[in-house]
Amino acid sequence: MNKQRIVILGAGESGVGSAILAKSKNFDVFVSDNGSIKQKYKDTLIEYNIEWEEGGHSENLIFNADLIIKSPGIPDSVPVVKKIIEKKIKIISEIEFAGVYTNAKMICITGSNGKTTTTLMIYHLLKKAGFNVGVAGNIGKSFALQVAQNSFDYYVIELSSFQLDGIYEFKPDIAIIMNITPDHLNRYDNVFQNYVNSKFRITQNLTLNDYLIYCSDDEVVINGLNSRNINTNILPFSFSNKESNGAYVENNNIIINMAKSNFIMSIQDLALQGKHNTYNSMAAGLSGKVLKIRKEIIRESLSDFQGVEHRLEPVIKVHGIEFINDSKATNVNSTWYALETMTKPIVWIVGGIDKGNDYSILSELVRNKVKAIVCLGKDNQKIHKAFADFSEIIVDTYSIEEAVSASYYLAEKGEVVLLSPSCASFDLFENYEDRGRKFKNSVRDL
Repeated sequence: MNKQRIVILGAGESGVGSAILAKSKNFDVFVSDNGSIKQKYKDTLIEYNIEWEEGGHSENLIFNADLIIKSPGIPDSVPVVKKIIEKKIKIISEIEFAGVYTNAKMICITGSNGKTTTTLMIYHLLKKAGFNVGVAGNIGKSFALQVAQNSFDYYVIELSSFQLDGIYEFKPDIAIIMNITPDHLNRYDNVFQNYVNSKFRITQNLTLNDYLIYCSDDEVVINGLNSRNINTNILPFSFSNKESNGAYVENNNIIINMAKSNFIMSIQDLALQGKHNTYNSMAAGLSGKVLKIRKEIIRESLSDFQGVEHRLEPVIKVHGIEFINDSKATNVNSTWYALETMTKPIVWIVGGIDKGNDYSILSELVRNKVKAIVCLGKDNQKIHKAFADFSEIIVDTYSIEEAVSASYYLAEKGEVVLLSPSCASFDLFENYEDRGRKFKNSVRDL
């Protein structure tokens, strides 16, 4: 009997992890990347004796697949994917594929903002509670690679809309929706509802044995829930509603009510401050309660969590000017949280690849908090147009060194230079991590 053939499109972390798992399950595996493959991934493919190609797709080696695993960065609009769809070859995501080969419990987090922080917070909580747990998705090693090489009992998985687009049978035990605001609309025909539908795929297979944790202050999330028949245990978290079965804030305390047991913790004791981090902490705390983790461990974890690199990360102070790296803010809503958190006058570094951004929600914060705007990107016209009425100083820069230098001269002692770009980074950088690292290096070179 011939082996089933799996073709993997894209040879990054997700694709190579899928290839290793497929090989270990005795599939005939072929990896195809339209661009160039990083040397470390080439070395891995060679080590596992997996066939691969780069710099184009050989259709004769792809269209004979029984199954295609598509990396999340590849849109359905590329020619090879269109042809695969025409030929009715099944396309799934790495998450869908790997989920078949593990019986671990899954805690899965999605949303436009706060995903990474909440994922790492829950991972930290489970580790502290002594769970045998892995963290995957958009963080670290791919889910597929970990399923191939480890035997975790639990996974905490950050899921983007692109990863969710390729799931069909995959089911979390605990699904978490943080919030939904416009992002990646260029991938969704500029239709917000298409993006919302992608996010809600996280709920499609939930049963009465599972849990859905969600932000009940988010109108888009509430409308999404109301328009679907989701039959599972629901646990909302909120700043404005006193949730009888869920989490809420009252008198500067987080209160978690669940299964006739309650948990109270002062917001002042949270490791990460700011409204958005209180939401993240409520979601993490609810997860801990579902998993029956002791209150002392939940409290300790929420108070000693270290935070996420490139997310409101303090760099250093230079002559009394505070530099903050929020390179992970690749959409407008993420930047809204960053600006909202600041208590000192801001010199704001913004710009990059615009994904259909609507900057109007930032107008009031910019008027009240931002003294100068430093644009960082190849095309800054839209930023100028959006904020010309709200900021007297808007300057253009075309490198991170130039942006840091300009910000340093514009800021004064007791003020903040905030890199919170609202945009993707691919015009000048490899990714948001590269942008954040270069920002930190340039600040230290001042």
